[in-house]
Parts: sequence; C-alpha cells; structure tokens
Amino acid sequence: MSHATTIAAALAEATQRLANQQEGRREAEILLGHLLDRARGWLLAFSEQPLTADQAARFTALVERRAAGEPVAYLLGERGFWRFDLSVSPATLIPRPETELLVELALERLPPLAEWAVADLGTGSGAIALAIALERPHCRVVAVDSSSAALSVATENGRRLGLNQVEWRHGEWYGPLQGERFALLLANPPYIAEGDPHLKQGDLRFEPRSALAAGADGLDDLRQLIAGAAAHLLPGGWLLLEHGFDQGPAVTQLLHEAGLAEIFTQQDLAGCDRVSGGRLSTSSEATNGPSAEG
Repeated sequence: MSHATTIAAALAEATQRLANQQEGRREAEILLGHLLDRARGWLLAFSEQPLTADQAARFTALVERRAAGEPVAYLLGERGFWRFDLSVSPATLIPRPETELLVELALERLPPLAEWAVADLGTGSGAIALAIALERPHCRVVAVDSSSAALSVATENGRRLGLNQVEWRHGEWYGPLQGERFALLLANPPYIAEGDPHLKQGDLRFEPRSALAAGADGLDDLRQLIAGAAAHLLPGGWLLLEHGFDQGPAVTQLLHEAGLAEIFTQQDLAGCDRVSGGRLSTSSEATNGPSAEG
C-alpha cells in the first residue's frame, strides 16, 4: 500500500489480497476498524481519508497475517461470545457460537436464584464459566484448565468483566476438584481425531492442538470426563458435554455405561449433534434439583 493510500484504497487492496478467504471485504473492514478504533460506518463515511504511513504499514501486516491463515480473533486479540467480548490468544481456543448452546442448556438447569456449585472443565478463555457467572450470579463457579497461559487469559477476562465469583484452578480435568461435588459439570473438551485433516486447515492450524485433538477417535477426553463425573456430581447433578457432529451416539453410549440418567443429545442451529448430557440419579427427586452444597 502506498504512502498516501486512502481508507477506500486500502480496503480495496486488502479485499483483493484476501480473495482466497471467505468474506474478505468484511474481514478487511474488521481489521482496519480495529486498527483505527473506528466502527464500520465511520470507515464508509470517511473512506477518502488518507492513512498515515504507519497505519498503512500496520494494516498491510495484519492483512498479510490473515492471508496466511491466522485467525481474525488472534489478530484482534478478542472474540465476542454470549453477551461480552473476550480476550483470546494462541494459548486459548477461539470461542465459537455453537458453544453458546452448552451455556443455554446449563442455564435451563440452573434456577435464576440458585446458589449451586458449577465447574467448567477446560475453561480456555473462560467463555463458558463467565457466561454462567454473568447469568447466575449466586452460583459458585470453578473453572479448571491444564494450561497456565490459558488461565492467565481467562483470569484477566474475569477481572475485566467484574465477574469475581469465578475461582480459577490449574490442573487436568478433575485433578483440582478432589473431594468436591457439583450441581453441574460443563466441558467443551478436545474432540477431534488426531488424524482428522481439518487440523491442518483454516483457523485450526493456529489454535492449541491440546485443546482440539483427543486420540485416534477424538473421544479420549470425553471418556475421561464421563468416567469421572459420578465422583464429582451431587445427587441429581448434571454433566453436559460439547462434542463433534458425529459423536452423539458414542457419547450417549458412554453416558449410559457410566450409569447416568435422563441422557439426551441436543442439536445446534445447523442441525448437528452438538451437546450431550446426563444426570446422576437420586432417590430424592422431590427437591427438583441437586443440593446447593459442594
């Protein structure tokens, strides 16, 4: 881009550079708007305004990184999820819209004034834990991740959003929860098979492999989460898990084998199996929910 390039010219050139990317024009506008701290409408209204040499160079660098496949979320350092924006980094999975289904199903099982204990396993950027904390402020939320770098991002997201009831813990799955039981366990674990070609395509190439792949069939972490759930659920408590579009039957079978009840699979907006869950049976169903203890 030339020294005296205008906003319109810069966007046109960037769109052409991103021609092999979906929605190149939209992405170019997002990147330039972020760089200039301006809304899309402002870019259109002042399209003939020139960029400084520094602005043009920085925009070119962003466009080149995007053209090489780097996710927009990492270039911006943030991604919208639920009702807030989250900081993200290459240490965290990029929150995706389909994961909001997991939050919705959790909220259906958490009465508005419940003071129950909830655990988000493999929290990443903190998306799920923070959404629960926002919508159910009386609940105690514990968020676990094996990556200290991801926990740093999640902790900062919680601080920035003022959601201080979330307790962040470092460790592998149930490791940091020894001796504790919860009304609700949630997880969006790795569920892609190690040999899946998608791992070498698109945004997935840049996301942490440990947050994506889980063994030869993609079920290794789901197996571990399901097998350990009963030891960490209160009677009547729920385990809810996000999984791949073709894993619903396998996950529901694992839930049955673990002795959980009221097992279900819910499809996402695209009609794909996305979340499965089950409930630890209890002899005291009259309470219409788990104890608030734990």
